[in-house]
Amino acid sequence: MSTPSTPSTPSASVAPRRSAAGLVWGVAVTAYVAAVFHRSSLGVTGVDAAHRFDISASALATFSIAQLAVYAAMQIPVGVLLDRFGSRRLLIVGGTLMVVGQLGFALATDVPLAIAARVLIGLGDAMTFISVLRIVSLWFPGRRYPMMTQLTGMIGQLGAILGAVPLVALLHRAGWTPAFVTLAAVGATVLLMVVVAVRDTPGGEVTAGAVSTLVEVRRKLADAWAQPGTRLGLWTHFVTQFSGSVFGLLWGYPFLVQGQGLSPTAAALLITLMTVAMLVTGPVVAHFCARHPFHRSALVFAITGATAVVWSVVLAWPGRAPGWLLVTLVVVLGVNGPGSLIGFDYARSFNPITRIGSATGVVNVGGFVASIMLVLAVGVVLDLATPADRDAPDLTAFRWAFAVQYVLWALGAVQVLRYRNAARRHITAHAKAAEAPA
Repeated sequence: MSTPSTPSTPSASVAPRRSAAGLVWGVAVTAYVAAVFHRSSLGVTGVDAAHRFDISASALATFSIAQLAVYAAMQIPVGVLLDRFGSRRLLIVGGTLMVVGQLGFALATDVPLAIAARVLIGLGDAMTFISVLRIVSLWFPGRRYPMMTQLTGMIGQLGAILGAVPLVALLHRAGWTPAFVTLAAVGATVLLMVVVAVRDTPGGEVTAGAVSTLVEVRRKLADAWAQPGTRLGLWTHFVTQFSGSVFGLLWGYPFLVQGQGLSPTAAALLITLMTVAMLVTGPVVAHFCARHPFHRSALVFAITGATAVVWSVVLAWPGRAPGWLLVTLVVVLGVNGPGSLIGFDYARSFNPITRIGSATGVVNVGGFVASIMLVLAVGVVLDLATPADRDAPDLTAFRWAFAVQYVLWALGAVQVLRYRNAARRHITAHAKAAEAPA
């Protein structure tokens, strides 16, 4: 096991100019903004999608489940590919897949084709974020990694803002096909920017650490998994990501419109506010992690606890929740995004740069597996709890459905505590080994 440390950049001999680093990172982040835009496009169009395809809540959930399942399943393979081929190639392939997926979704008139389109979007999305994180690792010094990671995640959420109020307005004005064709055109423009501007390293080459055999792939994944810090990162991502992710990706908009009785515009504005909360709190979380690396797990527990408490108040409130309480809910859910990025900081701390892609892929599985579980569970419970004589779920059905979250919070919190202790024992053991006489 390697001692947790800030990984050195293999191409450190080629000192990147700030302007070059900023340009490459800026275009890469724009690709991530586009990926979030594509990913979240179903969130505020779920009600329209249910009408277009004439499907139930659990059937609608299969759209997001297909997208998220592919995303989660591809994280480890993409991490291995990233270590071999570099960020630029994966960003190009991923962007192409998402453009094709949005075109397919725009033209789909039946459920199988629509699901296939969401699968392509999930596959392309899976290649994007960790590719951008690798660019951060290779273009910026280690001391700036926590802040740059949070900044990357924070700016990426602008895609969710674009996928809220503007998309709702475009959808209701222009119609289904023109709206999603526009999304594909935006993605194609960003893809061209990536082709022109993004490079893997300051020297332009794909960094060392290429994987050429199945044995080496297994070894690299085994080494990353053997680090308790990698598993701590996975469960950190698991416990902090799913609530806000599922709310923004699919079930938040129907909950606000059908359950809480808000107008489509008001619901879209609340989801936008959740994204704004991510933007505001991201630097705060990054600063805390940089200043207090041994207390990152305390922040994870604080974010998880606050989320569970606010949801408890919303679900227990007699009748529809007041506006101030819904605002509080989406603000707290917004903090979940920056909180989940703490998991990637653990991956960086406990792994050398040659396997940072593999470790990051492992971590990124956590939150999306939890999100898949919750998306499916909410859809199933909504169908079971909705009276047969109603066309849409009522507030009571949504209360039962969102109560499923408590099981995932309990599981995630226990695992974070478990692997935090294991990571601390690992650090202590390596510190003693370093002090032992040769």
